[in-house]
Amino acid sequence: MNEHSAYRAAFEGRELPTAFVDRAALAANIARTADRADGLPVRVASKSVRCRAALERILSEDGFEGVMCYTGREAVDLADAGFDDLLVAYPVVGDAELRAVAECVAEGAEITLLVDCVEHVERIANAAEKAGADVPLCLDLDCSTEHFGVYFGVRRSPVRTVEDALPLAETVTEAPGVHLTGLMGYEAQIAGLPDRNPANGALENAAMRLLKERSKPIVRERRQAVAAALDEEYGLEFVNGGGTGSVEFTREDPHVTEVTVGSGFFAPRQFDWYDDLDYEPAAGYAIEVTREPTDGVYTCRGGGYVASGPVGPDKAPVPWLPEGADLLDNEGAGEVQTPVRYDGDLAVGDPVVMRHGKAGELCRFFEELAVVDGDEVVDTWSTYRGDGRCYI
Repeated sequence: MNEHSAYRAAFEGRELPTAFVDRAALAANIARTADRADGLPVRVASKSVRCRAALERILSEDGFEGVMCYTGREAVDLADAGFDDLLVAYPVVGDAELRAVAECVAEGAEITLLVDCVEHVERIANAAEKAGADVPLCLDLDCSTEHFGVYFGVRRSPVRTVEDALPLAETVTEAPGVHLTGLMGYEAQIAGLPDRNPANGALENAAMRLLKERSKPIVRERRQAVAAALDEEYGLEFVNGGGTGSVEFTREDPHVTEVTVGSGFFAPRQFDWYDDLDYEPAAGYAIEVTREPTDGVYTCRGGGYVASGPVGPDKAPVPWLPEGADLLDNEGAGEVQTPVRYDGDLAVGDPVVMRHGKAGELCRFFEELAVVDGDEVVDTWSTYRGDGRCYI
């Protein structure tokens, strides 16, 4: 793990703020993910990366196959850039975007679209027929659960049972220009909820851990039942599940053929609060000290890159290096300036290294990632933003 002095040397002469990825830490996280998957292919979630060069680096390793995209436009652009096996994990419903995907598929791209209702199928089939394409479709299985009257999970698909899935699959087989190829069952409430979230109290975190454990057998039974029924009736090429926080649980499902991982490669703040995860911070951003308004407080330029989701302390970025630096409660990380409390010596122009709350949103704010190796920047990788792309 790099020390503050190494980052100070690496960023000397660079304009700050700057986002970065640590090459050694990224490599360690890729290896850690492959070890956790234990031979099961890993699909890379692009929304947590948002950088083509980083995607290429991850996919260059054995065991990593395919990209989970978040929009159809992104999938088309990645296909044009040479990526294949692209699964769009959220519904695409706009005519122009569907037309672009269908035309790309007609030209030979491997893009699979997600569906969870008849209208999704009809819209895609209409675009596919006009483009002369045969678009592969994946059913989205909702894996949320309910306990003691509490809905536990994210609001995704209305497909929850075999009885929901089979009629929708039949609709796919009867529609022109599309065919059924896969099932996705993402257990967000297991993969995406930390065990010790600082935004919660001790009792709430204990309740979350309990509900996660209660969810597991329900998710396993539901996903296996729907996968088995679809495979027997129609045949499936893949069954996708999981996320960074649930790889071990997901890989034990015999029907799952691939697991998705995204955030673990960069290892943002949220992964500090999971039990039994061993990832290294591999990406962040550096802001520069511009003044010292009082002893022990250093004000830096920029820095207010807050993550999405329910507002709370877990979504705020935090100083990482130098060790011991922290934010002021009454200001936090600001739009144009961020004061940092630090009981040590910093000079004007020195970097303060920050960690973002969530992985992919870091690249929404920066046009490039500086690739750090030890105390040097050895490369720069353009982000989606640097490519002139902003999909959502």
